[in-house]
Amino acid sequence: MADKKYYYSEVFNSIQGEGLYTGQWTLWLRFFLCNLQCNGFGQIDPTNPDTYDLPFEDFDASTINRVEDLPVWEKGCDSSYTWSKKFKHLMGQKTARELVDLICETTKTETNPEGKFLHPESKQTAHMCFTGGEPLMRHAQNAFMDMWECFKFDQNLPDSITFETNGTQMLSDPFFDYITNKGLYNTPMFFSCSPKLWSVAGEKADKAIKPDVVAQYAHASAVINNQWNRPNGQLKFVLGDKKEMWDEVDDVIANFRAAGVDWPVYIMPVGATVEEQEDSGGKVAEIAFKKGYNVSGRLHCHLFGNAIGT
Repeated sequence: MADKKYYYSEVFNSIQGEGLYTGQWTLWLRFFLCNLQCNGFGQIDPTNPDTYDLPFEDFDASTINRVEDLPVWEKGCDSSYTWSKKFKHLMGQKTARELVDLICETTKTETNPEGKFLHPESKQTAHMCFTGGEPLMRHAQNAFMDMWECFKFDQNLPDSITFETNGTQMLSDPFFDYITNKGLYNTPMFFSCSPKLWSVAGEKADKAIKPDVVAQYAHASAVINNQWNRPNGQLKFVLGDKKEMWDEVDDVIANFRAAGVDWPVYIMPVGATVEEQEDSGGKVAEIAFKKGYNVSGRLHCHLFGNAIGT
């Protein structure tokens, strides 16, 4: 589908700020569209939509021309611009070839003039992260396959691929076959899965918690990564310090374990901004490590501030 164009919101050169690969040099592509809204984030009562305060709904999107000029909203989804139709005019639309060229261009610096994943000075190879929105919706799966053919043609491949996913989208048969066929795809793949909780994000479990879907990811990544002995994935949960949040996450994790998903668990303090994260971070971290879970901050927020495109 060489002429097919795909909507995206951002391409940027940064680091991975969360989870296992925190600090890793990473190139990012953020797709447009998501099947969840997560309007409960930051609300007084995430389980009661009648009480929601959603600043993005009142924002006049016609006043700006660039995604980077949007504010970081403290309530509701912090990336609502990646799925709300009111922001669609800010999105880019490019073919797979054009997206790969844009990623290469974004990678270029004085010390990496050709925009290679393998940096000519450090000899370290960048990761490539696909995020959203939801990067495993069907159009994004198709985009990845088209883009990977371009990466291969250019002989410019990342060290690893990460999908930052909410864990609700089954891999299509063509996509599953593509990534598990080592003749077509031959690079480590990592699924960073962030299931959205009712008590935190306001998303009901029947829509947001899909252990069978994540088990499919685990199977695919195990097939792909077997030859490198690389990690296959992680479960990330955004939490505050309320008891009902922790009761829910314990039940959800048990469901994933029962489905055969044995990935490590990372807990992240709730909050779209540094200030919000610091407000509850210590309490959340203490609860997490006492339960034996890993803890993750958002390093990009601390390094670059509350900004889009970092």
